[in-house]
Order: sequence, then structure tokens, then C-alpha cells
Amino acid sequence: MSNRLVVQEVYKSYRTGSESLDVLKGASLTAEEGESLAIAGPSGCGKSTLLNIIGSLDAPTSGKVSLGDVEVTSLTGSPLAEYRNRQVGFVFQDHHLLPQCSAIENVLLPTLASRHETQESAARARDLLARVGLEEKADDFPALLSGGERQRIAVARALINRPSLLLCDEPTGNLDADTSRKIVSLFLELVKEMRTTLVVVSHNPEVARRLERTFRLKDGVLEEDGDVSPALSEGEEA
Repeated sequence: MSNRLVVQEVYKSYRTGSESLDVLKGASLTAEEGESLAIAGPSGCGKSTLLNIIGSLDAPTSGKVSLGDVEVTSLTGSPLAEYRNRQVGFVFQDHHLLPQCSAIENVLLPTLASRHETQESAARARDLLARVGLEEKADDFPALLSGGERQRIAVARALINRPSLLLCDEPTGNLDADTSRKIVSLFLELVKEMRTTLVVVSHNPEVARRLERTFRLKDGVLEEDGDVSPALSEGEEA
């Protein structure tokens, strides 16, 4: 069965004293396996909240998120932890690499957490580092790497368990324009190859234009732009 992502009428409210703050007001979207989506909107509009709900890091006040035949929002305990580790890869604005671990050890962290590390995992980690152009720096520690290199390691780490979803929260926010373009190209190349669905939260219109579809979040409501944007341009450097 195809791992189609369905976000259905998601509401999220927070209590602030005696009042309720409504962040999401019935957000809905669908994405087919292998598609790339951008969620755009001003800072503080709820983009990260929605991404966290899609990735099962947060629960909605109401509504559902499904991936294939799994209703994600109904999972709890060990099944939820297993789903999050095996089906979802996260890339954040800050790379969150462990400074005491080498590049390849950071890539392997998700396999250690789920006790799935094998000789095959180590080989896959080295292959992913090669794909992001860092094979020769597998044994280097984060302090020796540039910001763009650290973010590429974070991308490899997010893909080590072959997730069905790759969720990125402002992944180029701390990078210069040229490095940002290369990181987005890398996302698009790898997810197409692996048939992983890519969802990127960004307030950067250039990033949003690179993805196949763009949704805008405003006043808690999610709407899709009418224009379809091209993905990775032919011959572009990743």
C-alpha cells in the first residue's frame, strides 16, 4: 500500500490562563508517496506546530494524521516510539549533532536508539555520507565541520532508517544562500530516489518555489497555492 500522507481537519489550541489560543483551525492536506511539499507562512503562524503534529512529536486537539493505513494520531507508547523512529526523519534549523560523536556516529544514532544497528547500517551510513559529499569526513567531529557540512550530516542521519516521511523545519535558516540551494537540491535528489515524502516548513520563498507544491498557513487555515513549482533543476549541483 502506498504511504499516502493525509492530514485531516487538524485543530490545535493552547490554554493561556483562562483563555484558549487557537493555533490551527482545521488544517488539511494530502501528499502522495515521493512528493515534496512546502508549508509557508510568517513566523509564529503555527507552521512548526503543524509539522510536529505530522511527525507525531505533538498531538492535535482534534483531527487525524494518517500515513498509509496507519492512523498516526491514535498511536501511543511503544508503537508511537517505533513509528517515530522508523517512519519519520527530522531535520531542524539547528543540526543537533552530538559534539562528542563523529560524523558517522551521529548518522547512526537513530539505529542505536531502536537497537537496529547492524553491519548493514554502518555500510548505509557511509553510503549516505558519500551521497552528501562527506565520505572523507566520516570520522571528523562536528567542531571541525562547517555549518553546511553539519546540516548535510543531519540529512544523512534523518534518512538512515529509510523513513517514509522526511520533515524539515527551517532547515536552511542558518545557512548562506548558496549552501541553502545545495541543501534543498540534496533533499530533492535523495527523496525522489528513496520515494520518501518531503515536507519542508520555511518562510523563505526561494525554498518553497523549489518544491512541487506549496501550502500557506494563515490565521490557522492551510491553503494550497495554485502554481506548481518545479523540483530539482536538471544539472543543478546537490
